[in-house]
Amino acid sequence: MFFVLSKVFWFFAQPLNFAIIFMGLTFLLLIWRWRRLAMATAAIAFLVLGLGAWTTLGALMINPLEDRFQRPDALPAKVDGIIVLGGGFEGGVNLVRGGYELNASGDRFVEAAILARKHPEAKVVVTGGTGTLLLDGEADGVTAPRLLTALGVAPERLILESKSRNTYENALFTKQIVDAKPGETWLLITSAFHMPRSIGLFRKAGFDVVPWPADYRASGAETIGLAEDNPQDSLQNMAIAAREWAGLLAYWLAGRTEQLLPAP
Repeated sequence: MFFVLSKVFWFFAQPLNFAIIFMGLTFLLLIWRWRRLAMATAAIAFLVLGLGAWTTLGALMINPLEDRFQRPDALPAKVDGIIVLGGGFEGGVNLVRGGYELNASGDRFVEAAILARKHPEAKVVVTGGTGTLLLDGEADGVTAPRLLTALGVAPERLILESKSRNTYENALFTKQIVDAKPGETWLLITSAFHMPRSIGLFRKAGFDVVPWPADYRASGAETIGLAEDNPQDSLQNMAIAAREWAGLLAYWLAGRTEQLLPAP
């Protein structure tokens, strides 16, 4: 139920969808001659789109998330395992065409391949199923071996989990399939903006991991003002940040994390 509710909520709360819905509502209100209310809904839609596309709001929202956890200054002497969270592949395309088409979060798997080459003794865990409610796609846990083996990671090193639908299930199912022993070092790779929520969930699951953020979306040097990126990326940053902040709140209220904003 939590999974379904989260997807339905985000469909309406996603900034672009929210603005389109309010523009549609504006049209209906004009037909019904409720002009003052129509002006209000039109202003809200324009405000969401304008702030998201033309200002640094998205970057300012995402920066605290991306800066929360830093990579260690140096790699540990021994790495027992590398966990990479799914979300980096174009599941719908790969289901039909095969291959390993990457999306904007594909840096996760690039970083996993780099670390796997540096630490040939480490197991590589890929956790990620199909996280969509209606659209069909190939799970990242199914696609990943094609990419990682092509980049030189031996198949016997891979541990694959392809049933999880969200980060909570990533942490839970990974804990179940990985026999991590006290004193071992396991790296967790995910997008930098997603790391606070991921760390909170892995801690709750009882799996101690070392954060290894990738896929940064903002420089961290942005100040209040006009967008320093193109409108599409600026709006996407606002959408990503809004989803992560909402996810942190929802998981904390549901008791799935111990802290609202997990700290290093």
